[in-house]
Amino acid sequence: MSMTFAIVADAQATIIAVTGEIDLGNSSELRREVLGKLAEGRAVAVDLAGVAYIDSSGVAALVEAYQASRQRHLGFYLQNVSVAAMRVLKLARLDQVFDIRTRPSGEQT
Repeated sequence: MSMTFAIVADAQATIIAVTGEIDLGNSSELRREVLGKLAEGRAVAVDLAGVAYIDSSGVAALVEAYQASRQRHLGFYLQNVSVAAMRVLKLARLDQVFDIRTRPSGEQT
């Protein structure tokens, strides 16, 4: 299964909704997209609701984006994290590092 993402900008942030599997073969695409939005001076939310699998390279891309956002004093958060993705984040204890949010019910990305 491959990774796809949809990008929506609202007043507060650019939301990057990811679906599929984030792995070594495609994590650089996510990294490039997130870092690009941060370079534009936008806060970024990465919606992981549709993520079935994430490996260490995907986690590294998210960590790099988190670090870049802190350097630029921009918001960066994960939202609607799937069970599979949360399992990996918890294993690495990154659930204690990232700002993880859920979308209010009824709202859509």
